[in-house]
Amino acid sequence: MIKTDILIIGAGPTGLFTVFEAGLLKLKCHLIDALPQPGGQCSEIYPKKPIYDIPGFPEILAGQLTDNLLEQCKQFQPGFTLGERAETIDKQEDGSFIVTTNKGTKHHAPIVAIAGGLGSFEPRKPPIPNIGDFEDKGVEYIIRDPEVYRDKKVVIAGGGDSALDWSIFLTDVASSVTLVHRRNEFRGALDSVDKVQELKDAGKINLITPAEVKGIEGDDKVTGVSIVQNGEDAFILETDHFIPLFGLSPKLGPIANWGLEIEKNAIKVDNTLDYQTNIPGIFAIGDVNTYPGKLKLILCGFHEATLMCQSAYKIIHPDKKYVMKYTTVGGVEGFDGTKKEAPKAVVKKIE
Repeated sequence: MIKTDILIIGAGPTGLFTVFEAGLLKLKCHLIDALPQPGGQCSEIYPKKPIYDIPGFPEILAGQLTDNLLEQCKQFQPGFTLGERAETIDKQEDGSFIVTTNKGTKHHAPIVAIAGGLGSFEPRKPPIPNIGDFEDKGVEYIIRDPEVYRDKKVVIAGGGDSALDWSIFLTDVASSVTLVHRRNEFRGALDSVDKVQELKDAGKINLITPAEVKGIEGDDKVTGVSIVQNGEDAFILETDHFIPLFGLSPKLGPIANWGLEIEKNAIKVDNTLDYQTNIPGIFAIGDVNTYPGKLKLILCGFHEATLMCQSAYKIIHPDKKYVMKYTTVGGVEGFDGTKKEAPKAVVKKIE
């Protein structure tokens, strides 16, 4: 039996940052994740994808963000159960919980924080009849290593952030980048849309809208795609890779059977205070939760984790009063195990 203060289900960015915030409160954390390594989607799906909305980092690769979060929280020595899926949860008489994985590993904690991101997921595939014949033969739904596309012709389909960001990024890698979208308008960040327009004007991106990829050409490997634009006759565009980026189809998995209130495949929480679910002691933070005005951003997950830890402390230590201090004032245990104190004020005499 693994015992801890806060059991975190999901070792993505939000889960990892929870370790740090809990550590500031002297609370121990243990994380469960079905993936074999920490980082969630950032490490499994797009470690080389640039992220632009992390405060203090104009641009950071998803894999580097994971490394930084692991470095930040390692001082608090979290435990990990990796490569196992949280399967069942049993509430004890004292209000604590026992969570058992699909491999039988049991975890006991007074607080459970579900930070499972999108849960288990699979890419949404476009309705192209022969697309399955070319998977891993030039058709990829996830970009793991951009170097695969070095000096290659690439066609990307999609209108969201992922399609825009990768189109921008690959202009410095691929010999040509074509972005195909079924509408003239895009769903992604306005800044990314403007950047794509700039690259199009500079001749670095071939933008085809409104259009759809209707077929794939090739024998053993992709050699081209069939595109229909404005309802006109299809034309063939030569390419080495076709990358449809239409998002992921999320599934909560066994968590959906835990008696939690679910809405549109997400866990409903009370966002007026601490992101607690309908079961006291169980919280949901990050992309896995939903509430009025919810934004699925890593930044929002960090904020939710911070407030959740404050409530967790009160549940675990109901008789103690915690006075929050800024880390720049109170000091934080350093990465080398030493105490980092705030600098003392310097008084200068004016003559």
